[in-house]
Formats: sequence, C-alpha cells, structure tokens
Amino acid sequence: MILAQLAHFASHTVSSSLAFFQEEGGTVSFSPMGLWQHMGWLARAVAIILFIESIWSLAVMIDRYLYFSAARKQSREFAPKVAGALKDSKLEEAIKIADRNKKSHLAEVVTAGLQEFRVSSGMATEETIESSQRALERAEAIVHAKLKRGLSVLATIGSTAPFVGLFGTVVGILNAFQQIATQKTSGIGAVAGGISEALVTTAFGLLVAIPAVMAFNYFTGRVEAFDVEMDNSSSELIDYFIKQSHKR
Repeated sequence: MILAQLAHFASHTVSSSLAFFQEEGGTVSFSPMGLWQHMGWLARAVAIILFIESIWSLAVMIDRYLYFSAARKQSREFAPKVAGALKDSKLEEAIKIADRNKKSHLAEVVTAGLQEFRVSSGMATEETIESSQRALERAEAIVHAKLKRGLSVLATIGSTAPFVGLFGTVVGILNAFQQIATQKTSGIGAVAGGISEALVTTAFGLLVAIPAVMAFNYFTGRVEAFDVEMDNSSSELIDYFIKQSHKR
C-alpha cells in the first residue's frame, strides 16, 4: 500500500515537472538567438568582447602558422645551398642565395654575418670574426622578436578570457537574483534567463581561452626550436671564418 502511494506520488511529481518545463520552454528559448535576446546589455558587452578576442586570436594563429611554415620551408632549401657555396669559398654566391630566401630565419641571420665579413674584404682576421659574431647576435635578436610577434596577444587572451567570462557569469547570477526579487517567486522560470546568460558567458570564455593557450604553447615551442637552429647556424659560420683565418 505504501509502495503504491509512493509510486503514485512520484508519477504525479514527474508529470507536473514535465508540464512545468514544457510551459517554461514556451517562454525561454535556449537557442543562440534566444539566449542573446535574454541577455542584458552588460552580458552582451561581455559576449562581444569575447567574440572580438576569438577573432583576434584566430588571426594571430593563422598569421604565425603561415609565417613559421614559410620560414621552415625556405630554411630547408637554404641551408644545403649556402653550405655548398661556402665550401667552395663563394661568398657572393652565398649572399645571393640568402637574399632569395628572405622568409627564412636562418637566411636572415647568416646574411648579417656574411655581409659583415664581406665589409672587411673577406679577410678572416680576429677583429673581422668578432665583428661578424656581434652582427650574428644582433640578427638573432631581431629575428627572435619577429618570430614572437603576436604571441603575447595569445597569452593575454588565454589568461584574460576566462575572467571576462566569469564576469559575465557574475552579472548573469545577479540578474537571476534580481528577477527573483522583482517577480516575488523562486521558480525556475524566474531565474532561467539570468542563469542561461551566466552559463553562456562562462562557456564562451573557456572556448576562447583554451585554443589561445594551446596555440601559444605550440608556437612558443616552435620559436625555441628556431632559436636553436639560428644558434647552430651562427656557430657553424663562425667556425667557417676561423678555418678561413687558419688558411691564411
């Protein structure tokens, strides 16, 4: 008898809840446009800021990917050609090869050292080698700055987007409590709009931040790999100049 009464009570509760949500579903839409319409002006401002950050982040990702891909491709073509030219002591030919690969990070660095060496009429003296080494170090610093361009944007977006979304969450919850106070009711219909905008801004903030952080870590790793390649190329070029000085 007790089980039958409990079953009847549970059935009545579920049916009442379904009817309630169906009724509320007619007034609160959880589609993107429906959520946008239920957002307050402050929550909309948060969503717009996050949208701008997502577009900016995507633009930086595409730019860095294309730049790094071109640098990698041209460097692979440049390295064996310039090594062959230097092996045959063709300094001018090596510089011309570097000029034809302007997107290569290795070419930018090596060109600076070769041009400094050429200024001294190709005489591999101790002073010439030291000046060439300084030119290589300056070129590495410049190229490193070029490679890191835009990565600070990804770091900033990755670290701030969750907090921007959290701000929208707080605003949405405050709106939900305001609706409860205004309508003098604690039903889900009174807080659905505020809670929905709170959840949307939180999700949007994470959606913007996670790819930005992942891209920042990926591109930072690529920059570090390029730095190692430039260091190795600089060392090999200095070794070449030293060997030339020993041939005198």
